[in-house]
Amino acid sequence: MTYAITQTCCSDATCVAVCPVNCIHPTPDEPDFGTTEMLYIDPKTCIDCGACADACPVDAIFPVDRLTGPLKRYEALNAAHYEGRDPAPVVASPTFHPWGEPSFTRSLPSDFAPIRVAVVGTGPAGMYAAEDLLLHTNAEVTLIDRLPVAGGLVRYGVAPDHPGTKGAGDTLARFHTHPRATVRLGVEIGKDVTPEELAAHHDAVIYAVGAPSDRRLGIPGEDLPGSLSATSLVSWYNAHPETAPESVALGAAERVVVVGNGNVALDVARILVSDPAALAGTDIADHALTALRDARIREVVLLGRRGPEDAAYTASELLALQDLPGTDLVVDTHDPRVARAIDAAAPGDKAALLKETARETVDWTRDPDPGRRRIVLRFHSAPEEAVGPGAVRAVRATGPDGPVEIPAGLLVRAIGYRGVPLAGLPFDETTGTVPHTAGRVDGMTGTYVVGWIKRGPSGGIGANRACAAETVGSLLADAVDGRLPRPAGTAKAFARLARSRSRHLVDARGLAAIDRAERARGAATGRPRVKLATVPDLVAAARRSRLRGPTA
Repeated sequence: MTYAITQTCCSDATCVAVCPVNCIHPTPDEPDFGTTEMLYIDPKTCIDCGACADACPVDAIFPVDRLTGPLKRYEALNAAHYEGRDPAPVVASPTFHPWGEPSFTRSLPSDFAPIRVAVVGTGPAGMYAAEDLLLHTNAEVTLIDRLPVAGGLVRYGVAPDHPGTKGAGDTLARFHTHPRATVRLGVEIGKDVTPEELAAHHDAVIYAVGAPSDRRLGIPGEDLPGSLSATSLVSWYNAHPETAPESVALGAAERVVVVGNGNVALDVARILVSDPAALAGTDIADHALTALRDARIREVVLLGRRGPEDAAYTASELLALQDLPGTDLVVDTHDPRVARAIDAAAPGDKAALLKETARETVDWTRDPDPGRRRIVLRFHSAPEEAVGPGAVRAVRATGPDGPVEIPAGLLVRAIGYRGVPLAGLPFDETTGTVPHTAGRVDGMTGTYVVGWIKRGPSGGIGANRACAAETVGSLLADAVDGRLPRPAGTAKAFARLARSRSRHLVDARGLAAIDRAERARGAATGRPRVKLATVPDLVAAARRSRLRGPTA
C-alpha cells in the first residue's frame, strides 16, 4: 500500500521535508516547484511510512486503499506524474536518504542580537514569514492587519466548501500566541500609522498585503448593474466585513457568465450552482446562503480565451466540478479544436480529464433546463460586450465561429487579482507589484515584501513558504551585515501609538475571543463556524475578552 496526495494539497512542501525516501515531487529545489499545481507521491518509491500524512497541514494525503468515491482518481493522478521518469534511488541507510554535501543556506552569528520585525498582513505570506522568523531566529514579531481579524485569503479567499484547505490557516494561527509575537489587528498602515512611524519602531518591516483588487475586462457594459468582479463575489460569500450583504444581487438570473478559467472562476461557478443544503454545513456567509436559497440560477457558463490544453485551472479543481452532486458538466464543442485537443491529450494532461465529459454544441437561444443545474465550459471564446440596457441581459462573445450572444442575468469577471499602491512604497503599475530584489524593496533599506505584492497574484497557499524564505533570508543577511536602520521607538511606544490611533484595535486575546464566538455560533447550527460579518461585530466579540483579564 502506498500513499497519494489529493485535492486539498497546498504545496507548501512540509511533506517533502519528512519523507525518508525522497518520493514526493517536485521539491523546493526542483525547477517546476513554483509552477506545479500540486505535489505528487511516486507509488514505486513510497514505503508506506505515513510520515507525510502526519505532517500535511491540510489533510490531503491518504493511503490509496482509503481513497473512495471522487478521491479514488488521485491514485492514478499521482502515478501519472511519474510515467516515463526514473524513481528516486533508495539507498541502504537508516533514513534512506542519498546524502550529499552539507548545505547551510543561512548562517547567523552566535551573538546575533534580537531584532524587532513588523509583518503587515496576516494571510499565508505574512504568516509564513512570521513562522520562519519565530522558529529560526530570536526575533520579536509584530503582526499587523488593517482588519480586526487575522487570516487574509485563507479566511476570505478559500471557498467555503473547501474546509481542508482552510486547515492551513489553523496551522499558521498557532503563531498568533507565540511568546515573541504581538498581535495588532485593526491597524491600517498609511491611515492609522504611517510607514515612516512603523519603520521608526522596528528594525525591519515586511509587507505581505497581497493583491486585493481585480483586473478589468475593458469591454462596453462592464459597469452595468449585474456585472461584478469575482473578487467581490468571493468576499461576499466569505463574509468579508468590507463587502456589504447587499453588494451582490443574484436577482432572477437563471444563467451566469463567468469570464476566466482559473481556479477562482471554477470556485465561483461551483458555489453558484451548489445545493444550498450542502453549503449549509460550511462557513459560508449567512446572507450568501440565504440569497443562494432564493436564487434561480440553473446554469453557469465559463468563458475561456484559450483551449482546454491551456486552461489555467488545476486538475484538482476541475475534478471537483466533475464530482459536484446534481450538476452536469458540459463542454461546448462550438469550435472543432476543442474536441481535437481533448481527444489528443496524453494521460496526466488536464485536457485528458475532459475525455469522459459530455460534449454539446450549445444552442444559446434556449433557456436553461429548469430541472437540472449545469456548468458549461466554453473555450476559445472572448467577451466583447455586456449587453443591457439598464442591467446585464446578455454577454456578447466572439470566437473562431464568429460572434454569439449568450443571454445571462449576471456577468462575473474572474481574470485575476491585482495589487494596489501602498503609501510610502514604490509601485510598478504594469505588474501591480512593489519593485524589489529578492524581497528587498528597491531604495528602502529595512523594508521588504512577500507574497502576491512581491511576485504577482500567482501560486497557491504553499507557494508562499518558499517566497517567505527568500525574503526572510534577505532580511537576516542585512541584519548580520549591519545594514538595518536602528529603530528610534520601542515596542511599548508602538503599542501606545497603535492604541491611540486605531478605533478597532484587537490583540491576540481578542482574536481568540472572535474565534470562540464564531465557533459557538456554528455549533448552535451544526456548522464549523458562523463568521461575524461586520467590523463592529468583530470588535465587539474581541472586547468581550477583557472580562477574562488584562490584554497583552
